[in-house]
Amino acid sequence: MPNIKSAKKRVLVNATKQARNKSNNSALKTAIKKANAAIDANADDKEAQVRAAIKKIDQAAAKGLLHKNNAARKKSALTVKLAAK
Repeated sequence: MPNIKSAKKRVLVNATKQARNKSNNSALKTAIKKANAAIDANADDKEAQVRAAIKKIDQAAAKGLLHKNNAARKKSALTVKLAAK
């Protein structure tokens, strides 16, 4: 543990941000997996699942969790997969 007061605060703040980022990344991956599973199973709600996943991807890109080109690539892959089924 650091000795300087500001360094102690940075440790706490970084831990909080790490937990938030981990939670958001987990939710993003779950949404993408659900959308892919719905497309593969040809479920009735596959369009809704893809819309939800795209929303999560956009939110992650806005928060800086994903690069904008990475987000665009993920969204494109989902829409192409949806259109093919």
